[in-house]
Amino acid sequence: MPLKPDIQPIVDAVNAAAAEAPPAAEQSVADRREGYQGLSAFPGPGPEVASVVDTEIAGVGVRRYRPADAPDDATVVFFHGGGWVIGDLDTHDHVCRRIAVDSGLEVVAVDYRRAPEHPFPGAVEDCWAVTSALGEGGRRLAVTGDSAGGNLAAVVAQLALAGDGPDIRFQGLVYPAVDMTQDTERFGSLERNAEGYVLSLETMQWFREQYVPDLSIAEDWRLSPLNGTLAGLPPALVVTAEYDPLHDEGTAYAAALDAAGVEVEHLDVDGMVHIFFQLPGIVADADLVIGRLAERFRETLA
Repeated sequence: MPLKPDIQPIVDAVNAAAAEAPPAAEQSVADRREGYQGLSAFPGPGPEVASVVDTEIAGVGVRRYRPADAPDDATVVFFHGGGWVIGDLDTHDHVCRRIAVDSGLEVVAVDYRRAPEHPFPGAVEDCWAVTSALGEGGRRLAVTGDSAGGNLAAVVAQLALAGDGPDIRFQGLVYPAVDMTQDTERFGSLERNAEGYVLSLETMQWFREQYVPDLSIAEDWRLSPLNGTLAGLPPALVVTAEYDPLHDEGTAYAAALDAAGVEVEHLDVDGMVHIFFQLPGIVADADLVIGRLAERFRETLA
């Protein structure tokens, strides 16, 4: 189907800005981070949460969102997107507020180290350290994130499975990047949706260069969780968007989870592009996905 009417103006605005911007190769990391901050600001401030505190867990910066009457022994751990390079706590503050309010659960957003200053495995180490520390004492956990954050959530779930990890009961993976090889023959959406839909293949390749300077390790499951051990993982909700370069990767991951015997719900959103999850209140499907995630978090962390 065509792009939905509520996302079309966003796509038009991004394409217009891109046409006037310097060539991608000439843009600095700082420029790209500033541009992403602007795009993420579209929804405005998120809903009020009883307590929002910036602190540290296991030496890693986090932002804790705690609704009134949230249980003390359950937490949703959130890893933001942005290609491991340009996102931060502020770009996803609105989403985290919505998840906390809609689920009634504490949300801990992780301010993991970003590339290129800290390439792989910096982000993985930070996300794992926070999740492990939160899980001490038997706290029930869900892990979630979008794009690069979906990658990190999938990797953390596999790390917990591989060792004596924390009690992760659910994984919410929103258009996750799950194969760092960026194989256009295997994942046709990389070329089908390569440009004109907010996230481009060129930008994805640039993100990968910052995060993984040594592409000889691209198939490592901590980079490409599609290559990992999936049997025994906790239940998952995998969200994909029709006009997203990552569409086919997410679809493949949902299918692989199902084939491995993991309970998985695949929500494939028609007429949407990569950024839509960050636009609740503007894009109806963002509200739908956040609502479904919140529902699953309540069900599995009760």
